[in-house]
Amino acid sequence: MPTGTPLPPVPRRALAPPAGVLLAACLCAGMLAPAAAEKADRNKPLAFAADSARVDEVKQLNVLTGNVEITKGSIVIRAHQVEVRQSPQGHQSAVATGGPDRRATFRQKREGLDEYLEGEAERLEYDSRTDTVKLVNRAVMRRYRNGTLADEVSGNTISYDNGSEVFQVVGGADSAAPAGRVRGVLTPREPVPEPGTGGGRP
Repeated sequence: MPTGTPLPPVPRRALAPPAGVLLAACLCAGMLAPAAAEKADRNKPLAFAADSARVDEVKQLNVLTGNVEITKGSIVIRAHQVEVRQSPQGHQSAVATGGPDRRATFRQKREGLDEYLEGEAERLEYDSRTDTVKLVNRAVMRRYRNGTLADEVSGNTISYDNGSEVFQVVGGADSAAPAGRVRGVLTPREPVPEPGTGGGRP
């Protein structure tokens, strides 16, 4: 697979969630607090495959179109079209959009665990400088633990900050949940054994 021109960061727009949305965001942050996504991914090389590519060396911009797949460490992004940029400081960013019949998708391994985050939306924004991913319009984020779906949240916009390990989920007209609301299902974690108890179960 050819190596893409490394990715200016995507501007982060301030979110002003309506009342009640922050509660869902806090729940999401709590369910994912024990471990972060792979922190080394931001420093890994970016590779891509697509039906076609347009490379602008002056603007440090790659426009990939048709069955696009991007990998960067454990990160995998699939979309109809992806714009990949690189800032003068070497930071990479990508804006991925889905096609008429499917949304763009994102997948990343959780550090030190057999867990994966998977997201899908009409548009995905990834920024290696801020170590964030944003899912926009009909957004869904899922967590798989040992290959089994454990948690799922949906809304209009989902933002994840890998550095602070915090999710923010916002409802709206283009929410993946009914009536523009935020929805989620959270599976309880296995209890963590206390020191000296010899295990979490009798």
